[in-house]
Amino acid sequence: MAKYSEQFKLMIVKEYMEGPLGYTLLARKYDIPSKAPIERWVKSYKALGEEGLRKKRCKKVYSVQFKLNVLNFMKQTGASYQDTAIEFQMNNSTLIANWNKIFLTEGIEGLKEKPKGRPPMSGKRKAKSVKQEKAMNREEQLEREIELLRLENAYLKKLKAFQENPEAYLEKHKQRWHSNSRKKDSD
Repeated sequence: MAKYSEQFKLMIVKEYMEGPLGYTLLARKYDIPSKAPIERWVKSYKALGEEGLRKKRCKKVYSVQFKLNVLNFMKQTGASYQDTAIEFQMNNSTLIANWNKIFLTEGIEGLKEKPKGRPPMSGKRKAKSVKQEKAMNREEQLEREIELLRLENAYLKKLKAFQENPEAYLEKHKQRWHSNSRKKDSD
């Protein structure tokens, strides 16, 4: 919530413009610690009307180029934050002061829009589960490879036994084949 309401600001601005009291006396009268806010309100009112006294309801996102244009204008003309804000139809001169401070410390990169809030947790969870899946896939691949090697080994053993003595091999496996087929028929 704003420290001073729109109605309060408008009342003080109108009292300043219509009456004999100056910034300092109005600040004392309404128990405002400094005359600076009243000066800002009056300048904003003169330049932008009642719109200059309103707090913005939604956050306006300014491009990096716009921020640079504002800071360049201020640097080239030597205008104050308040005068620069009025020139660019903004009612928040502290925003420009923040841009200037960030630009001086971080450069152009600091003026870029940054994501707000805490980053989502879902990315970390997915990364862990993907690693587990890869590990499980690797484990499953190795188990499958072992099974294929076992089957190949068994096949080669049977092939070798068949080549050495085909009749003995057929006789041995014929009995097993007949016993398996009887079980299937009885089902």
